[in-house]
Amino acid sequence: MVTANPVRCGVLGAGSFGTCLALLLAEREYAVDLWARDPKLADAINRHRRNPRYLTEFRIPECIHATSSFEEALSEKDLILSVVPSHSVRETWERAAPYLPPDALIVSATKGIEIGTGKLMSQVLQEVLPPEKHTHLVALSGPSFAQEVAEHRPTGISLASANESFAIAAQSILSTPSFRCYTNSDVLGVELGGALKNVIAIAVGVCDGMELGLNTRATMMTRGLAEITRLGVRLGANPLTFLGLSGIGDLMLTCTGDLSRNRQVGLEIGRGRKVDEVLGSLTQVAEGVRTTQSTYEVARKLGVEMPITEETYAVLYEGKDPKLAVQDLARRQLRSEYE
Repeated sequence: MVTANPVRCGVLGAGSFGTCLALLLAEREYAVDLWARDPKLADAINRHRRNPRYLTEFRIPECIHATSSFEEALSEKDLILSVVPSHSVRETWERAAPYLPPDALIVSATKGIEIGTGKLMSQVLQEVLPPEKHTHLVALSGPSFAQEVAEHRPTGISLASANESFAIAAQSILSTPSFRCYTNSDVLGVELGGALKNVIAIAVGVCDGMELGLNTRATMMTRGLAEITRLGVRLGANPLTFLGLSGIGDLMLTCTGDLSRNRQVGLEIGRGRKVDEVLGSLTQVAEGVRTTQSTYEVARKLGVEMPITEETYAVLYEGKDPKLAVQDLARRQLRSEYE
């Protein structure tokens, strides 16, 4: 494979966001190996130059090679993007780690919290990867629907790393005229914002599905941001991070954009469909469903009050009537806005 740019890239995950990031790298004329769990999907991408399951309307350039081999996807790479669903990050990287080059930059673009452990994706990777790889980790988050990124619509995201030089390195590799990357040192805050906004998006979707109006939507988003920040500060994040792209930026997009899978889940539940029926009809992962459970568990463990998350959990996992959940939120004890 010959390209004009010598940067060698691997993308783990051939879903919507993995595919759009591979297309982004191809735009920079990088050589890209796109890993798909299913060998049949990898073969179809190579043969037809289309992803038959995700972003099907976009042609896959010749500089992108799909593979189901970790060795092909990771060996001799300069940059590796991790874009697998949150529930499979640990298992995927336990298998992939032996093929990881010593100096590769690892960018995690998965938004979620691991169920059971309460770990963010960078923390999962730190547990799986050897210590010398930890400083090479960068978290990518922000308002970025895959469809619009692939369409070259102007997008801004955050790249966070404990080591500023690696965030800057990822910034220089990933930025294009339509994909503007900003660096950040608050890995925890950037990842939390990207994960927790999906929970609030489900709640906002429920309210919109019940046709409760724009006042309700704005209130739920604002109070949702308050509880995201409350948990973030308790865990050690910088509160200003939640006013940035990976915080309020991603929250606004996911709560109001019709391309949001999490919003769509909430909409259907608010319109009266059963939770099991809605979740069973999904063709792509809605990360907020699992993140609701993991966030609920973390908040209870730490004693952090997150009423919207608690009611969303009750609707998704305890069969609570969405109308009752909204009523219970509205009837909570009155208090200061800053509590």
